[in-house]
Amino acid sequence: MKTITAFAALMATTAWSAQAFAQQTDAVEGEVAETIIITGTRISRPELDFANPVTTLSADAIAQSGKTNIADFLTQSPALIGSQTGSLTGGSETEFGEAGLNLLDLRNLGTDRTLVLVDGRRHVSALAGSAAVDINAIPTDLIEAVDVLTGGASAIYGADGVSGVVNFRLKRDFEGITARGQIGISQRGDGGNRFGAITAGTNFSEGRGNIAAAYEYNKQDRLNELRRARLRNPRAAGLYRNQADLPDDPNVPDYIPYNDVRYADTARMGAVDVDFDYASDFEGDGDIYDRGLVLEESGGYAQGGSSTPVDGYQGDVLPGLERHLVNVLGRYEFSDAFTLFAEGKYVRSKAWTQQQPTYDFYLFQTAENPFMPESIRNAIVPGAAAAAFEDPDMPDGVWVTRDNFDLGINFEENIRQTLRGVIGASGSFSEHLKYEVSYVYGRTKTRTFSQGNRLEAEWQAAIDVVSDPDTGAPICRTMLDPDNPFPNCVPYNIFGEYVRDPAAIGFVTTDSLSRAKVTQHVVSGSISGDTGAFFNLPGGAVGFAFGAEYRKEKSTFDPDPVIRDGLTWYGAIQPSNGRFDVKEVFAEINLPLLKDVPGAHLLSVGGAIRLSDYSTVGSTTTWKVDGVYAPIPDVSFRATYSQAVRAPNIAELFAPESSSFNFIVDPCDTQELNNGTSTREANCAALIGALGIDPTTFSPTSDPSSSLFTEGLSGGNPDLQEETAKTWTAGVVLRPRFLPGFSVSADWYDIKIKNAINTPQAEELAELCVDQPTLDNPFCSAITRDPDTGFITGFTSRPDNVAQFRTAGLDVTLAYRIRTDTAGTFNVALTGNYLDRLEYVATPGAEVDSDRDEALAYAPRYSATLDLTWNKGPMTIAYGISWFDKTRRFKTEDLAGDPDYTDPKYFWAKQKWEHEVQLSYDIGERFRIYGGVNNLFDEKPAFNFTSYPVSAMGRYFYMGATVSF
Repeated sequence: MKTITAFAALMATTAWSAQAFAQQTDAVEGEVAETIIITGTRISRPELDFANPVTTLSADAIAQSGKTNIADFLTQSPALIGSQTGSLTGGSETEFGEAGLNLLDLRNLGTDRTLVLVDGRRHVSALAGSAAVDINAIPTDLIEAVDVLTGGASAIYGADGVSGVVNFRLKRDFEGITARGQIGISQRGDGGNRFGAITAGTNFSEGRGNIAAAYEYNKQDRLNELRRARLRNPRAAGLYRNQADLPDDPNVPDYIPYNDVRYADTARMGAVDVDFDYASDFEGDGDIYDRGLVLEESGGYAQGGSSTPVDGYQGDVLPGLERHLVNVLGRYEFSDAFTLFAEGKYVRSKAWTQQQPTYDFYLFQTAENPFMPESIRNAIVPGAAAAAFEDPDMPDGVWVTRDNFDLGINFEENIRQTLRGVIGASGSFSEHLKYEVSYVYGRTKTRTFSQGNRLEAEWQAAIDVVSDPDTGAPICRTMLDPDNPFPNCVPYNIFGEYVRDPAAIGFVTTDSLSRAKVTQHVVSGSISGDTGAFFNLPGGAVGFAFGAEYRKEKSTFDPDPVIRDGLTWYGAIQPSNGRFDVKEVFAEINLPLLKDVPGAHLLSVGGAIRLSDYSTVGSTTTWKVDGVYAPIPDVSFRATYSQAVRAPNIAELFAPESSSFNFIVDPCDTQELNNGTSTREANCAALIGALGIDPTTFSPTSDPSSSLFTEGLSGGNPDLQEETAKTWTAGVVLRPRFLPGFSVSADWYDIKIKNAINTPQAEELAELCVDQPTLDNPFCSAITRDPDTGFITGFTSRPDNVAQFRTAGLDVTLAYRIRTDTAGTFNVALTGNYLDRLEYVATPGAEVDSDRDEALAYAPRYSATLDLTWNKGPMTIAYGISWFDKTRRFKTEDLAGDPDYTDPKYFWAKQKWEHEVQLSYDIGERFRIYGGVNNLFDEKPAFNFTSYPVSAMGRYFYMGATVSF
C-alpha cells in the first residue's frame, strides 16, 4: 500500500474533484479569468484576483466520496475536523434535544463561530438559541460546490463568521431530469444507508425563465455500541489506576489497561449493602455479591464480579437519521434591469437514539419490603442504619445501588421541520452597475420525544414497599396513608432484574414531548459595480459594493410540563425564549492599481467595512483590508487583515437557569494535583485548607460516600458583550506556465479572539477555579462545596466574556491535472493543514491552555487528504486517503505534571488512515453505475476510544446509479 510522503503529510487535507481542478487549471492554461461573484465578496471580479484563500469542494468530489450526508464528507477537511457529526450526535454524548444534529466547527473555534450560508445568504438554525445550522437541512445532490473561507467574512456577511464561512452553492438553471439512487451497508451487516434523489427543471420563454424542483430522501440506520465486538467485554479495555502502584511510585505507570471493567458496587439487579460500609454484600436476588477487583483511586470502577459492565452503557455509536428534502427554485428575467428569483425549501429530518438507563445510589430499603430475599433480610445488621444516618429512630434496612436496565433505556427522538423561502430581484442599471434585493424567511420547528422518563416522586413511592396488613400482598407504603397522593401506585421490585410487574413501569415512567421553534427574517439590498464608465486606475476600473441589511432572530423552547416542573430523573429544564434584531450597513472596494506592466502582472488592494446596531449589545464595527500582488502570471501573493465581531446568541444571553448533571473529578483530589497548572497545588491547599480539611489527604475519588455525578445549574448571561477577533492571512499561489495543469497554494492564518464568550462545563469550572493565578477569579464562585467534607456538591455554568482564544496554522493545496492521448486523464489533489497553535486563556494573566495535538479537542498538528482520479472514456476510478497525525490521549498539562501517568505507548492515540475507492462506468450518455468501499482497510478506532480517529462503523460498501434525460 502506497502512503503519503513526508512532504505530502506536511501539506494536509480537503477533497477536491477533478472537475474543480480542471476549471482552475484550464483558466490558467488559457489565461482566461471569468468575472464572477466569489464567496467572501460582493464585487464581481476574476477569481484569481481575490485575496482571501477559498477552498472549493465540488459536486464531483462529494459524489466520489460515497457519502450521502454532506456533513460526513466535510469533516474530512482539516479545517472542519472538529465538527459535530457521527458519534458526537448520538447516545449519551448528546445534550437534550440535540440528537442527530450535524454542526460544522471551522478551525476548532466552536459551532457558534462558523457562519453557514446557502448561495451567500444566511440559513435558519435548527438549534434553539443558537445560530448554528444543521447540515442535514442541506440537500446533498443539489450542491454545485462548497466554499470554505477563513478571514474577513464578518465584514461581508455579518456576525458569527469569526472563524470563517462555509458557503453551499446550489445548482442553478437546471434543465432536464436527473435521478440517483444509492444503498450501502457495513461489512458487519449493519449501518444500512438508503439514498434517493430526483431533480427536474425546464427553461421557458426562450431561456428567460427557469424552474426546477428537487426531492431527496436519505435514511441511516442506528448503530449501537454493543454491535461492535471490540467495544464489548471482554475485549473492551481502558486505562485505570494501577493497583500495583498504590501508593504512587514515580517509576511505575499510574494507569494501566484493564478489561472487563464495571461500575463498582452497583448492578442491574441491584447491589445490596447490609452494613452501610459502602461495599455491596448481596446481589438483588439474594446471591452473594462478587465485588471483583475493586480499582481503588479510579472513581468507582472494578474489574469482573457482579457489578454492571461499562460496555454498552452509553448507548449508540451513531443515531438513526431519516431525511426528506424538497426544494423549488425559479427565476424569470423580465429585462436586463429586472430579474425575479425565488426559492422554497421544506426539510423533515428525524433522528433517534438510545442513550443510557437511569441509575440510583444508596436507595434505602426497610426490612419490611416483602420483595427482599430472605438471605438479605437475615443478614441485616441491627442498628447499622441508625448509626449510618445518625438517627436513632431509623428503622433497620439496607442500601440498594442499581442500574435500572429493566426500567427501560432512555430513548430520544427529534423531528425537525425546516421551512426556508427566498424571494428577490436583481438586475443591471448599466454594464457597470448592478443591484440585488432579497428577503429570506426561515423557520425550524423541533419536537423532542423522550420515551420512558422516570417520574421521581412516583418512583420513590413505588419502591417503598410493605405488606398489605389485610391480604399480605405487596403494596406501596403510601397506600396506608389516608392522604395518599398516589392512589394508583403499583409496587416496583428492585431486588433482581426483570422481576417487576410491567404495570409498575407504567406507573413510574411517562413519555414527554418538548417543542422548540427558531425563526429568522433577513432583508438585504446591495449595489455593486465598477467605475469603468468614467474612471480607471492603471490596473482597471475600481470595483465597489455597498448596501444594507436587517435581520431578526427569535427562538423559543417549551419543555414538556413534567420536565419543566422537575418531575423526572433529569431534573428541571425551564422554558426559554429570546429575540434580537440588527440593522447594518456595509461597503466594499477593490482598487486595481497595476495590471500587465513590467514587474506587476497584477497589483490590487481592497477593503470592506460593516457597521451594525444590535438590539442586545449596541453598535459594533467590522472591517478588513486585503491585497494581491502578482509580479508575473505564474506567481501571486495575497494577504488580508480583518476585525470580526460576534454578538452573543439568544441562548447565551437569555437561557434561564435549568438543572444540569455532570461528571466532575475534583481537581483538588490528591491524585489530580499534578494534572493542572503550576498554581493548582497551592490554590487547592488554600481552598480545602480554609474548610478545615487536610489538603494532603483530600481524595473524593477514594471515598465511597462521594458522588462524582453532580447536579448543578446552567443558564445564560444577559450581561454578555460582543467578542472581537483579529484575523490575518498571508499566502502565495503558484501556477507555473511551464507545467500546464499544475497549481499550488500556501496560506498562513492567525485568529485571535478577545473578550471571547465561553461556557465552561462543570469539570472545566472546577479546574479553572484552581488553575488561575489566584482563587480570586469568576470560576470559583460557580463551584459549591460541602463545608464539612469539601466535596463538590453543585455548580452554576453560564457563559462569560473571558480572556482569549487563538489559533494559527498553514493551509496548503496542490492540484495537478495530466491529460494524455492514450492513457486517459489523471488528477492529483492534495489539501492540507499544519496547526501551529490552538490556545485558550481563561483570565488575564493565566497560563495558556494549549489544545493542539489533543484528541479530545480533535486538533491534530498535521492533517491531509489526498485524492487521485483516473478517467478514460466511460470509466473513472477515484482513490482517496484521509489522514491526520497522532494526537495526545490526555491533556497536555496532565502529562506535563505527571510523567508517569501511564506507559508512554499510551500517551498518543494513533494516526488516522482512512482509504476509500470508487469505480464508476458510464453506459451511454444518460446512465452511470458506480460502487465503492469506504474505510477500505477496515481501520478501527484507537484503544480506549469509541469512534476516534475513525468511526466504529468499519469497512463500508455501497453501490448506486444515476440517470439523466
